[in-house]
Amino acid sequence: MDSFERFRDQHTVVLTTFRRDGTAVPTPVSLAVGDDPTTGYIRTWSTSGKAKRMRNNDRVVVAPSTFRGKVTGPPTPAEARLLSGAEDDHARQLLRRKHPILHGVLVPLGHRIQRNRTQHYELRRIDDSA
Repeated sequence: MDSFERFRDQHTVVLTTFRRDGTAVPTPVSLAVGDDPTTGYIRTWSTSGKAKRMRNNDRVVVAPSTFRGKVTGPPTPAEARLLSGAEDDHARQLLRRKHPILHGVLVPLGHRIQRNRTQHYELRRIDDSA
């Protein structure tokens, strides 16, 4: 599959990040697909494990899943890029539009209460056959 379009209506996906030793760490997350179907957007806080792993290795894998993280379809390789400025705002709006209660209220409130700095990442699909 050559795009994130198949995730447009998917409520939860498993984002697999990689430790320095190459160990895969799967985490269920919400993903919003942008206007360009080769990109998706996620949110986390700056000190989370997945944020640390993406800073060290931008290669990730995304797969459709249940809310609890059971993978339900084939994976898509991608690269993660930390966003800032207008791109960060755009990702926030896309996530809020797709998940109004979760990402419009609950997650931002939780980040504020815990004094975490929210970060948004762009996931861009890559061709893993090379």
